[in-house]
Amino acid sequence: MSTMIRIIYRSMLKELFITLLLIVAFLNSILMMEKILKLSRVLSGIGTTAGDMARLILYLQPQLLILTIPMSLLLAPIIVYGRMIMDNEIIILKASGMSFFRISRPVMLLTFIGFLFSIVISFYLAPKSSIMLKDEVSRIIAAKAALAIEAGTFNTSLKDLVVLVKGKNASDVLEDIFIYDNRSKDEPKVLMAKEGRFFMETDATLGLHLSSGYINIIKGNDIIELFFDRYRFSMNLYTTVPAFKKMELTPGELLERIHRTDDRKEQLSFYLEFHRRLLLPAVCLVLMFLAPPLALMSGKSGKLLGLALGLLVFTTYYVLQIYCENLAMNSMVPHYVGAWATTVLLSIFGMFLYRRESIR
Repeated sequence: MSTMIRIIYRSMLKELFITLLLIVAFLNSILMMEKILKLSRVLSGIGTTAGDMARLILYLQPQLLILTIPMSLLLAPIIVYGRMIMDNEIIILKASGMSFFRISRPVMLLTFIGFLFSIVISFYLAPKSSIMLKDEVSRIIAAKAALAIEAGTFNTSLKDLVVLVKGKNASDVLEDIFIYDNRSKDEPKVLMAKEGRFFMETDATLGLHLSSGYINIIKGNDIIELFFDRYRFSMNLYTTVPAFKKMELTPGELLERIHRTDDRKEQLSFYLEFHRRLLLPAVCLVLMFLAPPLALMSGKSGKLLGLALGLLVFTTYYVLQIYCENLAMNSMVPHYVGAWATTVLLSIFGMFLYRRESIR
């Protein structure tokens, strides 16, 4: 490879890489907004610090990157090659004797790097970050639940619960507690206790040790009154803490769950999640053939049309993917067909466009 070609490739790779990072950051910020808003509704009410939110945002990134890396690997070449076409750089490269294959080499290298990075995320980083996210939310709630309760103020941070305390001592022990529990609409409860202390029962259950109090349970027109010396009040956090997701399991653990369960529906869901771990990185390899011809085709009509075309391709892909997975979940097609059919069609489409552009 001549020195001039190396300089050209280095310049193209640099521009592709910078554009890729900007697109990934933009797409991640959009997808992250809804998740952060959902968490902040609860966590902001218990005194979450900027450092806590920064850790939560960090733990969210691998789950988002699985989706945004393939999309960015398609949009980045469209933007860069579109700019090169508008500046007549592609025409100059072709006139100098460079084939379509050689012009598209930087994109191929970028997509292959994206494939390797996606494998690491899909197999290791995403499961680990999902667990860390849930643990961090549980830790924040357990550590700061008592701090969020202000004496003499009704607290409604937890869904369907109203908590009022008269005071708190230096050890964060709540004093003279009133709780209205409306989680069971048919049987609302009112709890009164002299003292209480928060603790974490499980990853998704916050507990409150109550002492010296009573409970009023309303059943229709009747009221049941119970007195207690000690009572453990549990609050399920699944509405605030991310519930268990298959994303928390590694591919090996998914296969283990498949063999452990006899429920057909559950087996299919684990199979599809296993295929998805392989599928999303594989899409990066498909883009090795799809991105260059789409970039050259759309570049002739301007960047906006190119971006619209790239988004249309991925929107169509994801819609078809969801449809095929639903067919598999309903046992209308084998799970491997439902998982891979859309990607195979995208591969054929990409190779067709690549071959057509190569022989021009």
